[in-house]
Amino acid sequence: MAEFPSTARVVIIGGGAIGVSTLYHLAKEGWTDCVLLEKNELTAGSTWHAAGNCPNFSASWAVMNMQRYSLEMYRTLAEDVDYPMNYHVTGALRLGHTKERMKEFERVAGMARYQGLEMDMLTPKEALDYYPFLETHDLAGVLWDPLDGDIDPAQLTQAMAKGARDLGANIQRFCPATGVSRDGDEWVVHTEKGDIKCEFVVNCAGYYAKRVGEWFKPYGGRDVPMVVMSHQYFLTEEIPEIEAWTKENGRKLPMIRDVDSSYYLRQDKHGLNLGPYEVNCKAHWVTKDDPMPQDFSFQLYPDDLERLEWYIEDAMGRVPLLGTSGVGRVINGPIPYAPDGLPLMGPMPGVKNAFEAHSFTFGIVQAGGAGKVMAEWITTGETEWDMWAVDGRRYTDHADFDFCHNKALETYGHEYAMHFPHHEWPAARNKKLSQNHDRLVADGGQMGAYNGWERANYFAKDGDDISEAATETWNRNGPWAVRVKEEVEACRDNVGVLDMPGFSRYSLTGAGAAEWLRTQVAGALPKAGRMNLGYFADTRGRIVTEVTIIRFAEDEFMLMTAAVAQWHDFEFLQKSLPADGSLTLVDITTDYSTLLVCGPKSRDMLSGLTDADLTTGWLTHQDATFAGKPAKLMRICFGGELGWEIHTKTEDTANAYSAIRDAGATPFGMFALDSMRIEKGYRTWKGDLSTDYTLLEGGLGRFVRLNKEQDFPGKAALLAEQQQGSKKGFVTLIVEAGDSDAPYMSTLWKDGEVVGETTSGNFGYRVNKSIALGMVRADLTTPGTELEVEIFGERCKAIVQEDAPIWDPENDRIRA
Repeated sequence: MAEFPSTARVVIIGGGAIGVSTLYHLAKEGWTDCVLLEKNELTAGSTWHAAGNCPNFSASWAVMNMQRYSLEMYRTLAEDVDYPMNYHVTGALRLGHTKERMKEFERVAGMARYQGLEMDMLTPKEALDYYPFLETHDLAGVLWDPLDGDIDPAQLTQAMAKGARDLGANIQRFCPATGVSRDGDEWVVHTEKGDIKCEFVVNCAGYYAKRVGEWFKPYGGRDVPMVVMSHQYFLTEEIPEIEAWTKENGRKLPMIRDVDSSYYLRQDKHGLNLGPYEVNCKAHWVTKDDPMPQDFSFQLYPDDLERLEWYIEDAMGRVPLLGTSGVGRVINGPIPYAPDGLPLMGPMPGVKNAFEAHSFTFGIVQAGGAGKVMAEWITTGETEWDMWAVDGRRYTDHADFDFCHNKALETYGHEYAMHFPHHEWPAARNKKLSQNHDRLVADGGQMGAYNGWERANYFAKDGDDISEAATETWNRNGPWAVRVKEEVEACRDNVGVLDMPGFSRYSLTGAGAAEWLRTQVAGALPKAGRMNLGYFADTRGRIVTEVTIIRFAEDEFMLMTAAVAQWHDFEFLQKSLPADGSLTLVDITTDYSTLLVCGPKSRDMLSGLTDADLTTGWLTHQDATFAGKPAKLMRICFGGELGWEIHTKTEDTANAYSAIRDAGATPFGMFALDSMRIEKGYRTWKGDLSTDYTLLEGGLGRFVRLNKEQDFPGKAALLAEQQQGSKKGFVTLIVEAGDSDAPYMSTLWKDGEVVGETTSGNFGYRVNKSIALGMVRADLTTPGTELEVEIFGERCKAIVQEDAPIWDPENDRIRA
């Protein structure tokens, strides 16, 4: 037997499908000096009892990429590593009961076709050709995914383990990790067999990930935002009709997912496997009366079929054969859930050279892609696809136990829910409140959560339908539409105010701060007293983030970024700071709050509230007294009108807001702001501004200084792109849309060929048009080019606009 390793480049904690896939992909990248630690046998956690379903379907672009890669990999894996596996590509029927569900199917099918996957829309009658035992009388339609299926989770994991071992990687079974410590710049992973020094450590501990995460808290870590849910499915005894159909057709029946009733039903041998996601779900190991065992390897919870009664009856009505056979076996096992049901992946927040890949609710189908992504993150610090949707840094300090528990219950109970553009999920809200929160709500504010901060989306009036049900639509014109239009018009014609707590902001000081920034940002720095946008790229020249750079003095700056970017951008900036400690970067997000004052009469209104010089130009800032308190006034407006951001100490925000409201400003919300910003072509963070695109592709060339003397990440790649020409280009489109605007990642077509995708879409109330921003093939960026954008299955005419804002193209109103 091989000697126990005392050193490694990477140590992975956890031997389920995710950990083993990460090891396998590291080995494929040539990183063979890697060790995986498993406390029991491989697959002893959630992997061993997983159903092993393998869909391509996902409403998330990043997750669909992971799943697509996984299934491509699995189709050849047995041959690639010489390990036999049971992998059944049966196809799947996803049942739609409503027109809203059918729109979701059309949207995902469009995304899938862009990624090279064929998904077809079927009539209920056509579905019977695939599954003759199905009751279809109440269905609106069906989505057919021919590449869906199921795989044996244990065989998959063992196959990847064999591939990793064959490449030289080391797997230590029955070797629990017991803790970590630091020795200089190295990690020391402690085990019962000895210590292993390593450069990187990865938490792939599945439902133990929260416990493992505790080990990293002394080194900057946080409470891992996850909860362990109980998921049940049961297997029937054999059903003769299914056995006969299988023998006659030489294949298994396709999977059924009745997503409006919330369960999957698939053939298992000659019986059926029913797996519901019930609303009356249950979390485990969340109370003192139910502590997490030290070891739960290869164990299950007691059966609790009473929770599933409604779903069983519904499924028997859908496929009556289900009711003809008894229950053969019940599986009730632990599955880790992050608050939104997506995995937690990437750099471990706050911890140097530590990573995480856990909390997978669909870990088997995502394991292949997750291993690829994690190997990229560890070896290069960059991933092929933008992975913000699953980045663990998307949850910050608002994700306490109450938040994680209640959001996990909500997410599990609505596993197949549609995520409508104007709908806000109600669980675990009010985690971070502005001083103005009560007044906003009293004024009719319909609130949304932004990195846990409550902001008004729009303001309802008496008689408006503010029910949750009213927001469960893809249509633009819900009860909010008339109010959003009124708020935009107030900003266009008079003056509006938006309470915007939670902007992420950092103080950067120290001798040499300006020169350091010049080596990080692609463009130029503002002069003292001014501000500008700075764009940061990765080594390939792709967009990492956008930061507003506010310069107070030669080496004194405030850097502002999106609320949700708080931990992501802080770590991105921090990791590049000089090692000598000469610069200080401090997160001051909670010290200040922001009010956006917007509209042609804003100067007149503000003149009675402040001693600031309101004649200073666009992109200037100044210290002043505002409503009797110190404040910073910044001449900038994301809404594209004459306006200022009023930055006050957090405790002074209510005083400033009251003064502005008392002076006659109309409150407006985030929906109105998004409508106005898209008319100006302003980009959104991790929508339009994504690492899927380079700075030049993203239309940000005016913010790039390739001739400056300082090198910066991505400069060489951008110089090469400039010389060779970009393959894609950013465009603004006016769309002849119907009742819905273009969602993120809607496919763009030209003459029957896929040529690009949208990055955001909304309705512009000042120009009375539906607008989309997007990325297209470079030869199609000429103004006037006619394209089509696929919106919920319908191809709508879209015209490329001039490279200028649609509203106020000369920026006269902003500069007034």
